[in-house]
Amino acid sequence: MILKPARLLLVLLAVAAMPVMAQNVATVNGKVIPASRLDQIVKQVVAQGKQPDSPQLREAIKRDLIGREVLIQEADKKGYGTRPEVKAQVENMRQSIIINAMLADYLKKNPVTDAEIKAEYDRYKAQVGDKEYHARHILVATEAEAKEIIVKLKAGTKFEELAKVSKDGSAANGGDLGWANAGSYVKPFSDAMVALKNGQFTETPVKTSFGYHVIKLEDNRAAKIPPLEEVKGKVAEALQQKKVAIFREELVKKASIK
Repeated sequence: MILKPARLLLVLLAVAAMPVMAQNVATVNGKVIPASRLDQIVKQVVAQGKQPDSPQLREAIKRDLIGREVLIQEADKKGYGTRPEVKAQVENMRQSIIINAMLADYLKKNPVTDAEIKAEYDRYKAQVGDKEYHARHILVATEAEAKEIIVKLKAGTKFEELAKVSKDGSAANGGDLGWANAGSYVKPFSDAMVALKNGQFTETPVKTSFGYHVIKLEDNRAAKIPPLEEVKGKVAEALQQKKVAIFREELVKKASIK
């Protein structure tokens, strides 16, 4: 079969147009929605583990993109994009997107190593120690008040009863601080606490930046520290945040700020 020149031209034009059409999701009032935009959203949804790639997912995203395009065209027509408060929000979002892209690239080029993760985990273990403590305390404003409480404790008054005057949230439950490692407290407090035997209370007031404490040690036990493999992801994330914070501070130091 031999095509006539006019018909051959129509076929060639149709073939040439096919890839262009395949690159577009839809055209809304003359505005093209490219297929690459749909592909990007599908990739994000799949990466988040929400849904697998499927015709149904793509169709749902296509409908959403068309709906959004209709809405943005109407909003632009009515001038919402020119409002100062809207422009400010758009600028904030623009900055966030660009900054996040830069930081993601920075972390790719400066990844957290297994050695760094192990060192941070070991540092945490050393800070936590091998014990946890169940303590109570009574916090007051003056040394004289603390001494008066100690006198009453020695006379047989229950710690829980006297703890009602404590100037913190533990007053409601008898001064109970629950289980925690020594590193959870400021040093003067933790030093006094770990020196006690179970059932003992401090016989001299313990001064910290919060005030004066009377501390009672209820019990102690071996610390339950999860193995490295169980917390490796969280440690890595914390180290990434540190790297980003250091990178940011270095840029701030170099900047001319007036």
